[in-house]
Amino acid sequence: VQLQASGGGLVQPGGSLRLSCAASGFTLDYYAIGWFRQAPGKEREGISCISNVDDTTYYKDSVKGRFTIFRDNAKNTVYLQMNSLKLEDTAVYYCAADLYCSLVAGSFDSWGQGTLVTVSS
Repeated sequence: VQLQASGGGLVQPGGSLRLSCAASGFTLDYYAIGWFRQAPGKEREGISCISNVDDTTYYKDSVKGRFTIFRDNAKNTVYLQMNSLKLEDTAVYYCAADLYCSLVAGSFDSWGQGTLVTVSS
């Protein structure tokens, strides 16, 4: 199981980015996919998850209405569309796969390398 997160970069406050979580060696739609982030000096926190059962989505309160998680099964990729970015969204973002959706990092076994998102003016 290999996951690769990409799409990070430098963006101004209020801007948008779309992160991608691509899989190799397995089919992503079989798994629940979570997005997590870790800011310097802080613990890794769960921000969104999409279920493998019915694509139910879950969000941390601070990103609700701004972030959207969705799948493109044809591309074997899960995306995190991030709009109205704030300074406090700056972090390394990771995707992870498991059989059940959760916003708890310890619930996930398979992790990809992170991608850095920097929100700065």
